[in-house]
Amino acid sequence: MFLKKQGVKLKTPIEIEKMRNAGKVVGEILNDLSEIIRPGITTKDIDIFSEKCIRLSKMKPAFLGIIGRSYPFPATTCVSVNNEVVHGIPNSLKVLEYGDLVSVDIGVVCEGYYGDAAKTYVVGSCVSETAVRLIKIAELSLHEGISQILPGKKLGDVSSAIQRTVETNGFSVVRDFVGHGIGVSLHEEPQIPNFGEANTGIKLIPGMVLAIEPMVNVGDYQVCTESDGWTVTTKDGSLSAHFEHTIAVTENGYEILTKV
Repeated sequence: MFLKKQGVKLKTPIEIEKMRNAGKVVGEILNDLSEIIRPGITTKDIDIFSEKCIRLSKMKPAFLGIIGRSYPFPATTCVSVNNEVVHGIPNSLKVLEYGDLVSVDIGVVCEGYYGDAAKTYVVGSCVSETAVRLIKIAELSLHEGISQILPGKKLGDVSSAIQRTVETNGFSVVRDFVGHGIGVSLHEEPQIPNFGEANTGIKLIPGMVLAIEPMVNVGDYQVCTESDGWTVTTKDGSLSAHFEHTIAVTENGYEILTKV
């Protein structure tokens, strides 16, 4: 989601319960994909498996047909490999190989409410030490950002924690794409950059639901969009990792709605 003007829609407990149900399905699929992802399968296989799980749960894919570029997104999941940052289109010809990194982003709709999460996986073995460390730091940055979520704190505290974790470990955070509010729409306000100054931005309030999603590159933070109109890649060709959770701000802190 692109940076733009800030604004917030608070959610009721009933609305959050629907998002919790959606998030549970997202989390379970991402967990199950750990057993599915292996050398020899295609990115389309990941998409087919994920959509089947969503349909069996009597819910709807959030990404399929979503408008955002020159044409609707044509798949249930975004599957991005190696230097692909986000929005990779699943392809029956793209076969995963030993040592690949594959990021899977999944959204689900339950009774009109959305859950959204992402995870990066290692395919097989023979992965480089740099790739292993990239995944570790990207996931750590997500949880460091989440740890800042508390009523009265500010959105900049989340952004700053993510950036600090990533950059002190020698990686970079993507700046052209950010986290977002979520609810009756997949992308709501506020925008949540993965970089920024602590103690700045809007205050966190119980009832906010936020999709926190650091995108972390080995090299420079600059990205570009490929000719398919959707797939975003690192400009320098370096590896990238992507992690995301949907988080509800509570009276005492936070709840991860997409955690199994």
